Amino acid sequence: MGTRGIPARYGGFETCAQELGLRLVKQGHEVSVYCRTGYYDEKLPEYKGVKLIHLPECKIKFLDTLSHTWLSLVHGVGKKYDVILVFNYANSPLLVLPKLLRKNVILHLDGLEWRREKWKGLGKMYFQFAEWLSMRLGTDLIADSKCLVRYYKDKYQKRVHFIPYGADLQVSQRPETLDQWGLKPGEYFLQITRFEPENNPLLSIQAFEKTDTDKSLVLVGGVQYRSVYTQEIYAHKDSRIKRPGFIYDPAVLRELLCNCYAYIHGNEVGGTNPSLLQAMASGCFVICRDVAFNREVLQDAGIYFKKDKGSLLSQLNWALDHDHQIKEKQEQARNIIKRHYDWDSVVGKYLEIFNRRYSPFTTHH
Repeated sequence: MGTRGIPARYGGFETCAQELGLRLVKQGHEVSVYCRTGYYDEKLPEYKGVKLIHLPECKIKFLDTLSHTWLSLVHGVGKKYDVILVFNYANSPLLVLPKLLRKNVILHLDGLEWRREKWKGLGKMYFQFAEWLSMRLGTDLIADSKCLVRYYKDKYQKRVHFIPYGADLQVSQRPETLDQWGLKPGEYFLQITRFEPENNPLLSIQAFEKTDTDKSLVLVGGVQYRSVYTQEIYAHKDSRIKRPGFIYDPAVLRELLCNCYAYIHGNEVGGTNPSLLQAMASGCFVICRDVAFNREVLQDAGIYFKKDKGSLLSQLNWALDHDHQIKEKQEQARNIIKRHYDWDSVVGKYLEIFNRRYSPFTTHH
């Protein structure tokens, strides 16, 4: 509960719910994922063995997640679930219900949501309160980043389980897919992200416009609720910049990732980001926003930029001038994924938590 649902679109929670659910089903467990009605035109009853339960949500930015999670919990507490896994600490006040009914609840924490620029005033205060409350619920807590684990330990003296996201290694299979946008392999920079200030798509545009190159910049994504920030993104008219919108087809995303010259990862808030992991698993050369969360993952397998147009421009130019050094970094990134971010290993860590506290969870073979 607490995600938009599956089949997964953008977002770490959705990706995790899908990968965890599919692998648990393969091991013999029964899994249900709660989906927000407004995000799916087709209401599938199941997805590859995972049962899907579609419930509505309030189409207001602040209430979207809370309204759906509340309905999910009201529905779910009447079921004989061994474990309820809730994503996003914004939902922590709602967990009073399953706790009162003595349900086994695990909370997967978000990154530092209150730092996001879209939340101001009461919104920011709510997320700070929800973070505080999540530490006092008396349930197992999961974070996807070692940096977050340290943050919660230092601030709240609370033990949080570290379980990262995973990624699947992939290679290009149909490069002709790029033809629909007039793209050629190795001839574009790529960024896949929601168009929000802390992900820095506008910074990518501003820096790229200053480059002297015939390559393109492809920005995949958008935002559900338009803002002044997104209006500025669409106001830039450089013909080299392509904004194809949201793309949900995994095969198309694979081709975009595997064939880009370099991938720009601008996210600066949150923990381990699945977009960064998948870019690394796809053999991308990554130009990465310089924050601790990203350095924990990418290590020295890419290059970093500050939140400054000049800094990013410098790194874009470095990539353009050092194409012979890119392949080494690409292989380093793939090796990091193989060693630390394998999905089967990730799911095994979830099962360890389930087994330690909840006896029904014995892995089926």
